[in-house]
Amino acid sequence: MNILMVLTSHDQLGDTGKKTGFWLEEFAAPYYTLKDAGARLTLVSPQGGQPPLDPKSDEPDSQTEATRRFKADPQAQAALAATGRLAEVDASGFDAVFYPGGHGPLWDLADDKASIALIEAMIAAGKPVAAVCHAPGVLRDVKGADGKPLVSGKKVTGFTNTEEEAVGLTQVVPFLVEDMLKKNGGIYSKAGDWQPYAVTDGLLVTGQNPASSEVAAQALLKLLA
Repeated sequence: MNILMVLTSHDQLGDTGKKTGFWLEEFAAPYYTLKDAGARLTLVSPQGGQPPLDPKSDEPDSQTEATRRFKADPQAQAALAATGRLAEVDASGFDAVFYPGGHGPLWDLADDKASIALIEAMIAAGKPVAAVCHAPGVLRDVKGADGKPLVSGKKVTGFTNTEEEAVGLTQVVPFLVEDMLKKNGGIYSKAGDWQPYAVTDGLLVTGQNPASSEVAAQALLKLLA
């Protein structure tokens, strides 16, 4: 099975002067869950090359078994440093797509035309799409075959308003993932803050937060089985 992973190229945390990007665990946990299941992974980002890492996700208290494995894996590091360009991707070559989160996707992938077209093409072809934490934000402008928002009437989850409040970025992010999913007609649910939680509805898999990365990847594998 060929799985595409789409990462952000955005590294500015609003106008705070701080850096953002993708969240390390949300890349590493799915990367190894899918790879260990025999998937062939292709990594892309809007600008190609090395996607920016959210420095907070690299701090000691954010490390997990998967992030430690990544740091000891030169092959995975080389793959990440040389992502392809999202706009050059042909959806027909892949069986599924996975979007790791971090705050970055809210700024670039949410309104990226190539990303929107990719998700619409995958769903239309009966192929699953998974997104974790802030990455369900990439679904904001994606439409289903009926012209309605893709998440309309679907069970979904994503980074909660209370989790955003806890990290102090409610006023910094361009939109709140929970609010957007509800506004677009999604049937939103969540577990307690920072608890692992993923929801599957049809071809769509969404995970709530960093701790949900692995369960979201496992849910994606179930759809591909």
